[in-house]
Amino acid sequence: MGLKSYIAKRIVYMIFLIWFVLTLNFIIFEVMPGSPLEFFAGRPGAMSAERVEELMQLWGFNDPFHVKYYRYIVNMLTLQFGRSARTGQPVKNIISQALPNTLLLMGLSTVISIVLGILTGSIAAYKRGGKLDTGLVTSSLITYSLPTFWMGMIFLIAFGLQLGWFPLGKTVSYWTEYPTGAPPPLADFQILSWNLVIPSFAEIADRLWHLFLPTLTLVLFQFGGYLLLTRATMIEAMSEDYIVTARAKGVKERLVIFRHALRNASLPIITSAAISFGFMISGAIITETVFSWPGLGGLTWRAIQLYDYPILHVLFYVIAVCVIVANFIADLAYGVVDPRIKYG
Repeated sequence: MGLKSYIAKRIVYMIFLIWFVLTLNFIIFEVMPGSPLEFFAGRPGAMSAERVEELMQLWGFNDPFHVKYYRYIVNMLTLQFGRSARTGQPVKNIISQALPNTLLLMGLSTVISIVLGILTGSIAAYKRGGKLDTGLVTSSLITYSLPTFWMGMIFLIAFGLQLGWFPLGKTVSYWTEYPTGAPPPLADFQILSWNLVIPSFAEIADRLWHLFLPTLTLVLFQFGGYLLLTRATMIEAMSEDYIVTARAKGVKERLVIFRHALRNASLPIITSAAISFGFMISGAIITETVFSWPGLGGLTWRAIQLYDYPILHVLFYVIAVCVIVANFIADLAYGVVDPRIKYG
């Protein structure tokens, strides 16, 4: 079976997985106790019995199971995500407004973590048993085991409150966010936009200023896992015969490490990186909450608190699709990195 047949087979497999995820997602929300309607109607005098029944009919709570399931599958596949149960705004608009902030924070921190983890892990493997190796492994274990909310709060207290070097939250300063006066409605979700407008140097510097502490928190938490994984795979690869042969031929040590050993040890790293990028869209709920970062992580937390099921439906669906696609890309990357892998 060639590459085209393999891709076709994986696409069919992806379609089945997406259908399974949608079905499981639907069942989970169906069997969960409570509903957005009960959340609002539970307040004393909030709704009359007639109004409750009217909303039950309008939102389809009284429809048969198979009707609701069919409508849900069609709506998810056609991107008809409906409206928020809390604000009444289209879910697609709410997510698209919060998505750029998450992509900026999670994308930058993930890339830095992967690059830093691979470099330090390769160095630790080369210097295994030495003081540098011990120091890198110990520091990575410490930062990897510390809770992100604790590190974030320490950074805010030290560098925000005490020293005043960095802001305490948000993505931009007030003067940059609202230069003309009062903030618009739902300002928390309108800090970044998809409009291709070239920002000024002051705006870029201000965003990077706000981005530094949450990115530092996530990088310190994430890079340790890549360091340990790279170190373990590199130590195994550097004991192979082809490494001894390359050194015997006089190949530079830098090329031996990064061209020969790292390339052959990179398959587990590709898998881990693909999963990280797949879950990148989910945001960092704890970090975004600590730093008041208006991304998808904070949006997910608020949707859980407010029983906003339409938003949760879409978020879980999008996250699952991103993970499935990321794993598919990782499978294709295996053959590019390691020619010994045949698709069959």
